[in-house]
Amino acid sequence: MTKELFFNRDAYLQILEKRISGLKEGYRQNIAIIGDELVGKTSIIFKFLNKFYDNKTIILYVEARHESSASFANRFIGILLYNFLANSNMYLKEDLDYLKQKASKFIPKTTEKIENILNSLKKRKRKDVFTELLSLCESINQETGKFCVVVFDEFQNLENIGFGDIYFEWSKLLLVQKNTMHIIISSQKHKTKAILAKQLSLLFGNFEIINVEPFDAKTSEKYIEEKLKLTKPGVSQGIKNFIIHFTGGFPFYLEVLTDAIIKSSQENLAQILEHLLFDISGILNQRFSNFMKRFQDIPDANEYISILYLVSNGQNKIKDIAHLLKKQQAELANKVNRLIEMDVISKNGDFLKICDRVFGFWIKFVYHGKLNSLTFDAKNQKQIFRNSIDAAIQDFLVHTQKPVMQRLMELLHMFEDQTIQLEKKKIRLHQFREIKPLEFTHSSLKHGLLGRSNESLWIMALKTESITEEDITEFVKECKKFRHKLQRNIIITLNDIDMNTRLKALEEKVWAWDIESLNQIFDLFSRPGVIA
Repeated sequence: MTKELFFNRDAYLQILEKRISGLKEGYRQNIAIIGDELVGKTSIIFKFLNKFYDNKTIILYVEARHESSASFANRFIGILLYNFLANSNMYLKEDLDYLKQKASKFIPKTTEKIENILNSLKKRKRKDVFTELLSLCESINQETGKFCVVVFDEFQNLENIGFGDIYFEWSKLLLVQKNTMHIIISSQKHKTKAILAKQLSLLFGNFEIINVEPFDAKTSEKYIEEKLKLTKPGVSQGIKNFIIHFTGGFPFYLEVLTDAIIKSSQENLAQILEHLLFDISGILNQRFSNFMKRFQDIPDANEYISILYLVSNGQNKIKDIAHLLKKQQAELANKVNRLIEMDVISKNGDFLKICDRVFGFWIKFVYHGKLNSLTFDAKNQKQIFRNSIDAAIQDFLVHTQKPVMQRLMELLHMFEDQTIQLEKKKIRLHQFREIKPLEFTHSSLKHGLLGRSNESLWIMALKTESITEEDITEFVKECKKFRHKLQRNIIITLNDIDMNTRLKALEEKVWAWDIESLNQIFDLFSRPGVIA
């Protein structure tokens, strides 16, 4: 992303600033930055590196690639020495022998260790090389008093470099290296959490996990308006809202789509999406087509693809998928778990969800159609795609123009005793036999819903503005008019909820849902979220 369009990432930058500054003060906290691919993790690091300066701290950004151990070692050492010498006001060039020669005047012991590592690799001795490389940071600290921050981007690729099982030795090093901080970045969320919970689970030096999320709706709208204000200011609010929904707030997709709108002579969004997603040369079509090649050599590849299509098409409960594929649920469990481990889908209670919403659109509208075409007719397939996207846009516009209360009532009618996880609570979505509007007497709480099932009673209040502690108090009074042994009192706002109000709700046993929580439920039922 360009510098001026770096939105909504200040909280992440502040954490990095605080943790790295703390290293010099004797407080070392390792960090794991995880998030979906293309969500902007590396952008956050680069933004931080561009503005950070401290002559007592050396930051090494190392992208973990598929390469030989010798190549990795040379690159790691080169990055370490270059960044060590960067503030010396001397001419530098990216040549390892040159950097070693210059550095030997300042860190002779560390340079000697570097020579030993490189000689070991020449003799094909790779044992302990990875930890020896990391130990160079402590050696520099002993010689100069400088601290090192080692950033490994897509760190799980280190497993494939040829150093063997790196985690056991690395975990021991993390315990004793007090002057070196490690930041690991990964798009493989499931695998990273497993590694942190098992191989790198430490008594001291544990990794603080930072989950990088996509932009929220307001930030996405700000991004779109900023990009389009000079060249395409006439894009309607409805289309902007669809773009927010379509991209899921992923900065990469927002950039690709807004750039395509700017460059296109077409005003029709369906035609622009056609070029990106359907055409062979389309950047997103190429990306997703390459991703699907991962399934070519997997046994039962068609079943994996069928699961992905059904989930993208809204049949996202395992029992429904098993019925449609004529399989036992137990048979599908391993394949579903494999897709979860690949971070292609996620599971929430009884529901499955495609992690990347744009990829889900592509599976549904492009890949499945081409896969099932008897005779591939590009013109006919393109028209089918265009019609499908047009219909999806119109369906979105129709849904989002309805009053939120009506949409909420429609959502409650879709509950069939499924379970979901929301704000760390396991919630059963009871099948209601009665759903009706409610009117409240409180001045700021006017409208709500009642949902009655055989087992429970839900009392819900909706407020478009932020809710307050007073709102919670008044809502509880309203709820006391109803009596049920299993009564759920739920207050929903289309804004954020401050901590004091959340604590008040917890105290009063009220479920307080913000717009994000509400939209999670809409998403599980394949309904557009509310954009306030």
